[in-house]
Amino acid sequence: MNADVPVEPETDRASGPLDGDASTDTGTATEVRTGTAEPSGGEGGTNDDENGYTFDDVSVVMGTYNEEAAVGHVLADIDAVTDGRAEVVCVDGSDDRTPEIAREHGARVIEQEPRGYGVAVEAALSAADRPVVVTTDCDDTYPMEELPAFLAAVNDGADVVGGDRLYWGAAEMPALNRLGNRAFATLASVLAGERVHDTTTGMRAYRREVIETIEWTENTGLSAELLVRPLMRGYEVVERPIPYDERRGETKLDPFAGGAAIAKSILTVTLEERLRRL
Repeated sequence: MNADVPVEPETDRASGPLDGDASTDTGTATEVRTGTAEPSGGEGGTNDDENGYTFDDVSVVMGTYNEEAAVGHVLADIDAVTDGRAEVVCVDGSDDRTPEIAREHGARVIEQEPRGYGVAVEAALSAADRPVVVTTDCDDTYPMEELPAFLAAVNDGADVVGGDRLYWGAAEMPALNRLGNRAFATLASVLAGERVHDTTTGMRAYRREVIETIEWTENTGLSAELLVRPLMRGYEVVERPIPYDERRGETKLDPFAGGAAIAKSILTVTLEERLRRL
């Protein structure tokens, strides 16, 4: 993990009405509710447990594909931060030792044929058993030490908590990816009419009812859809800055084909959500 980047919990930012360039904000914003949610069984932002959720209520899920160089580090970090209390689910399509390593670390592994990022992550989300679901990638780029802060934000009323990799510059991210991610955030902000800062981050926390209530349709663009649909349906979406580290192992994503798919997903999802309001 990148220990040189400071973590500032007070810089939590909520997605709110579009009021500027989403890719250049460097200030601190206060939490803003985006509207009335539509989860089954009640309004968003509620918690029947008056003491709040703990790591016994958390599932950490990920899709894994040939990440034997990184997955053990990620799972060890999750175990250390949560004291082994969080459920971990990996949906795996690997042909290397990734699933074996995951099982050695106590993860529940669901094997499937490789069918893309979104298919694996959606399967992992569906397999999670607990009321708070956290997504992450298995390449050791995301800081698992942020899990307590994500859980605290859910306990404070957030329905979705997104990790904003771009707030501090994401210097370890390839320049082309960094530029593309800023462009995706600007596109989504304009089309959704709500300000967002990192549309494609792989690290988010969700209340389970958000996952269960919305029908997810995208594959490569699922990460953007998982932010845009809840935001446009009035769930409380909070983004908080996180450090981002250099990945372990080789990337499998074609930046051009993947970028085109993500942009198309943002266009499709925002249009569908606007039509849904009519």
